[in-house]
Amino acid sequence: MGGNNRQRWFSFHQRSASATATTVPQHKHDETPPEFLCPITGFLMSDPVVVPSGQTFERLSVQICRNLGFVPDLLDGTRPDFSAVIPNLAMKSTIFSWCDRKKIDHPRPPDAAYVENVVRARMDKDPDPDPNPGQESLEREILPPKPASPTASSVESVTIRQTPFFPTRAVTMFSSSSTTSSSSGTHAGFDSSSPISDYSSPSSPPMSPDEEEIYNKLRGADIFDHEQGLILLRKMTRSSEELRVSLCTDRILSFLRQLLVSRYNLVQTNAAASLVNLSLEKQNKVKIVRSGFVPLLIDVLKSGTTEAQEHVAGALFSLALEDENKMVIGVLGAVEPLLHALRASESERARQDAALALYHLSLIPSNRTRLVRAGAVATLLTMVRSGESTSRMLLVLCNLAACPDGKGAMLDGNAVAILVGKLREGGEDEAARENCVAVLLTLCQGNLRFRGLASEAGAEEVLKEVEESGNGRVKEKAGKILQAMRGGGGESEYGENAEAREWKRMIEATGLSRTQFQGGQNGGFACSSQF
Repeated sequence: MGGNNRQRWFSFHQRSASATATTVPQHKHDETPPEFLCPITGFLMSDPVVVPSGQTFERLSVQICRNLGFVPDLLDGTRPDFSAVIPNLAMKSTIFSWCDRKKIDHPRPPDAAYVENVVRARMDKDPDPDPNPGQESLEREILPPKPASPTASSVESVTIRQTPFFPTRAVTMFSSSSTTSSSSGTHAGFDSSSPISDYSSPSSPPMSPDEEEIYNKLRGADIFDHEQGLILLRKMTRSSEELRVSLCTDRILSFLRQLLVSRYNLVQTNAAASLVNLSLEKQNKVKIVRSGFVPLLIDVLKSGTTEAQEHVAGALFSLALEDENKMVIGVLGAVEPLLHALRASESERARQDAALALYHLSLIPSNRTRLVRAGAVATLLTMVRSGESTSRMLLVLCNLAACPDGKGAMLDGNAVAILVGKLREGGEDEAARENCVAVLLTLCQGNLRFRGLASEAGAEEVLKEVEESGNGRVKEKAGKILQAMRGGGGESEYGENAEAREWKRMIEATGLSRTQFQGGQNGGFACSSQF
């Protein structure tokens, strides 16, 4: 959303006499980062929410657009999906922090009447963008069922719009029955034997011969044609970069959205595999996410066949490589299902791709926090201890150790002793060994607790051996950890280093382990994170 976006929306804004003080921003627009502005009102967002297609809007703007049955065309040619809203807490925090730095009042909620006037003005400017509201509801990608109300412990709530024109479909149903029970809240999967609707825009470019051949198969009512069309799409996009780009069209993506939730295993599997192939090209990654595939991929990852789950984990990994997608994928709820796939999937390939997806998602702080809250630290440490995919698990742990919550959970979870034990055992490849040292280095930085735990685990002896026998990078990292454990050398006998030495002396004097020592201090601390 650049500056032109603001001009486009403001070009039809007319301030009415009824506009309140909350409708007008209290600062100059040219000073505001464009991503902080709602694409509909052009104002600084007070309650930003992410929609399934990936964009962020002011919550009230989405509500009013939905009430009026209006979906705007954005500057990039896409149309947002307003079927769900998820609070964008990271964006809200960033906006408020920016306001504090600029000494600007935090944004106030916009006036509902004013926003409605803005939306109606947009509707008048672009008359009848969608003459069939029911068809628009059909176009919405189908989201997995959500609980009626979030649990008390949930951090971010999700609001799902239930449309009367099409039931919410879940891929948990693979039987041939097409019965839907709206009263029970259980819906059958998409019936691939029905004709597939094409929701492409009239302004879409003409089809290439390759796309037309696939299109004619996918749009029919015969399940066999659907299978053959998807197999053809999968084959064409397996090795050709040019075809991956040319076939990633709105028409093809609209078919894939519907077929991905098919109750027919072969259809679902080939739809997922085709999407993986399309996602390999960088220019397709954001388009796929903005087309609303993430909720569908999550649902298949939870309930699809083993082979479909393999492809979906690969698709999420591929899409997570794009920086612009990382936050959206995390906000839409992919972290927990990926962690479950990593822990429990029957497929080794799915576990490996889930680990890589989590690694790339955890490169941003908000997803690290989600992983920690989902219990990722205990899961990853257990897998490291068992020797399962150690190198990749350690990559994710290294990212988690970079955030305060992750570092605290790892120290509480005996991570130092586990990692030192893995180094002592040996037998790991050089990459796993280096990753293990990297996690220890991240944990030790600016953390007093690490020194006592490392001393108790006998880390100094192990790290000396690593420093002597490892390659250049491993030696350098091991040396830094040793230097931190020794207090950095030449520093004052007071302050943090003196406190670390005093802590070590206290443990040695009692003859107890660190855990036992903490438990005996006047009733002790309830957990080591309070130390």
